[in-house]
Amino acid sequence: MSMDRSFNMISPHSTSQSADQYDHAEPRRALVLTGGGARAAYQVGVLKAIVDLRGTEGPTPMPILCGVSAGGINAAVLAVLARDFRAGVESMETIWGNFRAHQVYRADAGALLSSALRWSLYPLAARFPRFRPLAVLDNAPLRQLLTRTLDFSALEEAIADGHLRAASVSAFGYASGESLTFYQGVGEIEPWRRAKRVGIPAQLGIDHLMATSAIPFVFPAVRLDREYFGDGSMRHLSPISPAIHLGADRVLVISSWKLQEDPWERGEAYPSPGQVAGHALSSIFLDGLTVDLERMERINATLRATGRQTLRSGGVELRPIQALVIAPSEDLAAVAVRYRRELPRLMRAALYPLGAMHPERSELLSYLLFEAGFTRELIRLGYRDAMDRRQALRGFMGWANEDLPDDR
Repeated sequence: MSMDRSFNMISPHSTSQSADQYDHAEPRRALVLTGGGARAAYQVGVLKAIVDLRGTEGPTPMPILCGVSAGGINAAVLAVLARDFRAGVESMETIWGNFRAHQVYRADAGALLSSALRWSLYPLAARFPRFRPLAVLDNAPLRQLLTRTLDFSALEEAIADGHLRAASVSAFGYASGESLTFYQGVGEIEPWRRAKRVGIPAQLGIDHLMATSAIPFVFPAVRLDREYFGDGSMRHLSPISPAIHLGADRVLVISSWKLQEDPWERGEAYPSPGQVAGHALSSIFLDGLTVDLERMERINATLRATGRQTLRSGGVELRPIQALVIAPSEDLAAVAVRYRRELPRLMRAALYPLGAMHPERSELLSYLLFEAGFTRELIRLGYRDAMDRRQALRGFMGWANEDLPDDR
């Protein structure tokens, strides 16, 4: 499913972002990548389709890159390789298409037994803090993978050369209760503050990626300067907002969730712990996007009814933002079940009592299934969904009138 609409974002608390700031010849396109653990492989398929639609080499066609959670990691890869968009997408496809769970978190007997023991002794954590459990899984392998893969000095070079305007990742501060967007970009971009939302300049690095992808309870929080941070999807009430603050005129959002509502189903059985946990995570990852889209729809209706000049005379500045949303046409939780046996045996044994290995669908399983069969299936699905929307993508990219490769 996808949605292709024009939205308008209101900024009533800022006087520095005037309309004149956005006077430029070409639209500034932004890419917004949502979270979702292993589900983020779907984004790679959409990006691969964009590469094939254009068919030429060159820098990223979207010089503003924003991501959160696993989508933040994908955005960072594209930012580091912003000089060569095709190379960035091919690198992502190589990694995601050959994933194994042990590259993201430790799934060996020693790690899982240690975690179980620590949690069983949690009541004693006050007396023995060194044995306090930090999370269910140890994601040290992911840090090692990112350290080997990403050269963040290339990000600054891409900005200096004009290939990249800005890149950002968002994380949730456990002490402040705020959603912080850490961005690195051109000097004219100003920090921002809204209710529970802050944007601050930073030299992006591995710690920012580990923080934005630290799924609550599953992966440990990461300390950045003043406090510990967790998955950026928490309290991320306006997922599209960072792209707007960074100067975007057009926003492509690649979601990891099916946005179309499924028919209501009767549930007779009491929900399992895995089902509860999976839906709790889904509310963290998905609800902010749907609410943000609905909010922009209302603002768009207000603009049509009132008129831009009338609102501007009252001190409220509105500017048009074209948004395109690409989302899965299939339920990824149901897709995950087909590949559940690829998960390491000990992980399957740990998830089974929680009800996370349900034979029909499992939200929780779909976040943790970093295995090649599942991720390749999501890449294929993303590619197919994007090609089904190729005319909308061409229009968004400004390629509608260009001589592009034949449809595939």
